[in-house]
Amino acid sequence: MANYYNDIKEIKFELENSPLMERIVELKECGYADKDQYEEAPQDFADAMDNYDKVLDIVGDIVANVVAPNAEEVDAEGPHCENGRVRYASKTYENLEAMNHAGLNGMTMPRRYGGLNLPVTVYTAANEIVSTGDAGFENIWSLQDCIETLYCFGNEEQRQKYIPRVCKGETMSMDLTEPDAGSDLQSVMLKATFDEENNCWRLNGSKRFITNGDSDIHLVLARSEAGTRDGRGLSMFIYDKRDGGVDVRRIENKLGIHGSPTCELVYKNAKCELCGDRKLGLIKYVMSLMNGARLGIAAQSVGLSQAAYNEAVAYAADRKQFGKAIIEFPAVAEMIGNIKARLDAGRALLYQTARYVDIYKALEDISRERKLEPEERAELKQYSRLADAFTPLAKGMNSEYANQNAYDCIQVHGGSGFMLEYACQRIYRDARITSIYEGPTQLQTVAAIRYVTNGFYAQVIEDYEKLPVAPEFEGLKARVKAMAEKFNACTAAVKEADSQEVLDLCARHLYEMVANVIMSYLLMQNATKAPELFAQSLSDYVRLAEAEVEKHNTWLSSTLQA
Repeated sequence: MANYYNDIKEIKFELENSPLMERIVELKECGYADKDQYEEAPQDFADAMDNYDKVLDIVGDIVANVVAPNAEEVDAEGPHCENGRVRYASKTYENLEAMNHAGLNGMTMPRRYGGLNLPVTVYTAANEIVSTGDAGFENIWSLQDCIETLYCFGNEEQRQKYIPRVCKGETMSMDLTEPDAGSDLQSVMLKATFDEENNCWRLNGSKRFITNGDSDIHLVLARSEAGTRDGRGLSMFIYDKRDGGVDVRRIENKLGIHGSPTCELVYKNAKCELCGDRKLGLIKYVMSLMNGARLGIAAQSVGLSQAAYNEAVAYAADRKQFGKAIIEFPAVAEMIGNIKARLDAGRALLYQTARYVDIYKALEDISRERKLEPEERAELKQYSRLADAFTPLAKGMNSEYANQNAYDCIQVHGGSGFMLEYACQRIYRDARITSIYEGPTQLQTVAAIRYVTNGFYAQVIEDYEKLPVAPEFEGLKARVKAMAEKFNACTAAVKEADSQEVLDLCARHLYEMVANVIMSYLLMQNATKAPELFAQSLSDYVRLAEAEVEKHNTWLSSTLQA
């Protein structure tokens, strides 16, 4: 039987071949403190890694044999709105039942709440696998990750109340955007007022473009401070569908991810609970929520790229023209090679980001129980900064790659790719949203650009340059170093202009240059350890990256001289 984990050796490589994994597991397991209390808790690092392997094997099996076979039917039927409630496509319930029966919920939550206590890196792998089968279903299943924000910022009573429910399979959503507040969340106007008589908060207003908007538990951004109009007047609230007061006005008619209902919601005096402190909803809590969501979209994008690669290879090997399979034609082989190169480079960036997130989140969690030692505080600061710098790269670049790879997959199919009977058209439609939601690529550039101008990325690149590579890749390493030098020269020229307008104009070009260099170095490390998996992709990717870096270098040089 097919298995979307065991069949994709590159995922297992990312889990097993990073020197950071041992530290991640040690922190996540708090020195394996749970082993005497929970039968399923690992005894040591090897036991933990074996457990992760088994969990992902189950995910891979369910996705390959339930979720993926259902994807076309779910896409065709889609969800429906009936009497203010969402009814999923019929096969979506089958998908959810399979995942729930396997206990694949609350994946990162502590065992004391019924969770699996898995690292973010392992959960990221699960997200990628599910997205390869059906990106629309991943949008429903993966929103369990919203519970991380409640876990981090809610009180213990709220944790005890809600986290076990999510671990048992209840769904979540994050209700942020409104008709007049998309990326500009400071403009959110959903009104939250305190009901003195019933000692609770009430929500009134509307939200739009809410993924899985009829979920069981919602995290809602609302304006709690009367008279305010900016982010300082916003707080985060928990809404429980059991309490009523929120109806689905309609489900959006979308280009893709049809299995995932995107809803317009109406709040009518809906009872809710304050999560954390007032006025920190946008400033602190949504930023945390969005970073997790962006990593999730990066994983979704990699899963879509894998799906595009799978479909392209399968079709090209089967389709014959002029007496031979079209995969044997250089033009087609090059396209498929480029898909694989972008996939492997983007995946390397995704998992490096997830590992950085794992270390800082685990240390943050420990800090709630005890005071961190000085070296732990330094480690927390280091990995928090790395995670913050890498997340916009992972989300932005992988979403752009998912779009390009889906496009190329259709091109490999030729005329057949334009027909609805082939999965590549669904992958193409599903991929299009990834570079838009949870912050479009332009906003990922905004999030990343300060790490360009303050020299942080340049220091990361310098550290990567010092890492040894296999002798056969020394030539490629020299070419990547030359790319880095062009990036540094362009950065210096933009900074010398000393103009915010110039920086804004040039930011996207610098962003893509540095991402190409970083991914080249990450993929080179992978190829050094497993040339049988990555050597060809490394060669192909460096060629692609060189062309991209030179394109941006030319544009920046001519623009700054004008």
